[in-house]
Amino acid sequence: MARQILIVAATEAEIAPLLHHFANEKPFDVLITGVGMVATAFALGSQVNVKKYDLAINLGIAGSFDRSIALGDVVEVIADELSELGAESDEMFIPIAQLGFGESRYMAGSALRYHTQTLKLKTVSAITVNTVHGNEASIEKVALRLAPQLESMEGAAFFYSCEKTGVKGIQIRAVSNYVEKRNRDNWQIGLAIKNLNSFAISLLEELTSGR
Repeated sequence: MARQILIVAATEAEIAPLLHHFANEKPFDVLITGVGMVATAFALGSQVNVKKYDLAINLGIAGSFDRSIALGDVVEVIADELSELGAESDEMFIPIAQLGFGESRYMAGSALRYHTQTLKLKTVSAITVNTVHGNEASIEKVALRLAPQLESMEGAAFFYSCEKTGVKGIQIRAVSNYVEKRNRDNWQIGLAIKNLNSFAISLLEELTSGR
């Protein structure tokens, strides 16, 4: 039986080259969730209640705290955290787990290495945020507290939905910018999308060969 694969992205623009490449026949389903963790959790939860999938692949761009990762690099996120979920106690942040009301850290439900023998990526940890960091003080605080390598607005919500619905999920992202004081002139969104889609096309061609 052919493997049922779901491609999940926040925006169509992030996976436009992939959709164009498979325009004649898509051997996978596509879910465009909208931006943010609420939209992602709702859309993915709704989709997998309609159809069951063997694998969900979250594709998108991200900002990097880690300067050893070059702009345009494609990486696999294996751990992701809802960094704002908790409470403030003056200058101290208390995570939701410490409060006793749930979890904020989620792991990939599968790993790229289990699905391909030829394609390999650097593995990283990330945080998921409602507000993308662009202030030096807040960047320093979250870096000291969680030491993340990447940030996105959807990743942990994707892992959460996969865990709750029993779908194996992997998250693949390309770095479009460094996490710093907001400066669009430094961004490399076009390069990130190009590299992300080149990798995704190769991956999906391997995963769906023989169909």
